[in-house]
Amino acid sequence: MPREQLLLIPGPTPVHPRIINSLSLPTVSHVSPVFIEEFKQALIDLKKIVNCARGQAFLISGAGTLAMEMALVNTVGPGEKILVLSQGYFGRRMREIARSFGLTCEILESPRGEAVMPFELEKKMDKGNYAAVVATHVDTATGACAPIKDYARVIKGRDTFFIVDGVCATGGIEEDMDGWGIDVIFTAAQKCFGVPPGLAVLVLSEKALDKRRRMGTVPAYYADLMRWLPIMQDPSRYFSTPCVNEIRAFAEGARLILEEGLEARYQRHKTAAKAIRAAFERLGFTYLTRDAFLAETLSVVFSPSGIGGKSLRGELLKRGIVVAGGLGDLADKVFRMGHMGNLSFSQIYYALEALEDSLKVLGYRFEAGTGIRAAKNILEAD
Repeated sequence: MPREQLLLIPGPTPVHPRIINSLSLPTVSHVSPVFIEEFKQALIDLKKIVNCARGQAFLISGAGTLAMEMALVNTVGPGEKILVLSQGYFGRRMREIARSFGLTCEILESPRGEAVMPFELEKKMDKGNYAAVVATHVDTATGACAPIKDYARVIKGRDTFFIVDGVCATGGIEEDMDGWGIDVIFTAAQKCFGVPPGLAVLVLSEKALDKRRRMGTVPAYYADLMRWLPIMQDPSRYFSTPCVNEIRAFAEGARLILEEGLEARYQRHKTAAKAIRAAFERLGFTYLTRDAFLAETLSVVFSPSGIGGKSLRGELLKRGIVVAGGLGDLADKVFRMGHMGNLSFSQIYYALEALEDSLKVLGYRFEAGTGIRAAKNILEAD
């Protein structure tokens, strides 16, 4: 097995050499001037990436699931009701989190491979009074991308917070907090930011912060954003020791995004997704996700007839390519390929060569090079 592997799972994603270098730097004190300045810049750049001119960004040691919990417990109080828009596994997880805090939660779920439509949300909101609507931008189990901008239009003007799970989207697909009217975005470091796992990432609008202040106490200690707010405003202060190297790596990841340019980065994700899917289609693969809902950050794929998904994943692994199986009841039915973050076009070619070689070993008959050529036509036209 090759010593180095190319991660094409839905996160963690390939880590850029500059980010690896920042991780390898000697650990400094969490109150050292060099770290404080990098922490401050990371928070500033995070707000730029989601277009939140005011409000507050938070970088907290933990995982994306912690960010989910923090987003909910700091904006919804006892007696208030939330509506979760779900197109898969992680919408249902948000419902579980709500129930664990005793919050009243309704779920509006789409058919598999699709997302809730804006008219469905509008119909639901006309009948119910919700303190918050929570939507997953891209569900990593189904590969379905939700129309977040359209949801925001429906919610705008109502006394309802809009919370977006950007875990598989932020930094790879456009999210405009100020322009669209999003109150909270939460995400994690290891997806489109291309940073190793370890950070819960949140951005709250001024409106959301005001709501948290009015709530008083919440049923949390570490997850209470009011305990973290002074640190995010002045990283030289202390509440709990931050993961110094991880935050420095995140700062470098955010710099890479802004250096590339947001529009250019979004377009690169679109091009990569289109190229990979052109190869898949030419080779006889099909998708769990309906065309109208395909995300630019990952693909959830059925193997061609006669090719077992587990066997294909095993052959890819022998060639240094790691893809993921399905989640839940999809575990043995699909595989999931991530194509987000700092993935280069050369890495895409390498992965497609490994895919064709794996199919050949498994006895699948196809014209050699046909998938690679289909992708090349798109990548070279970009």
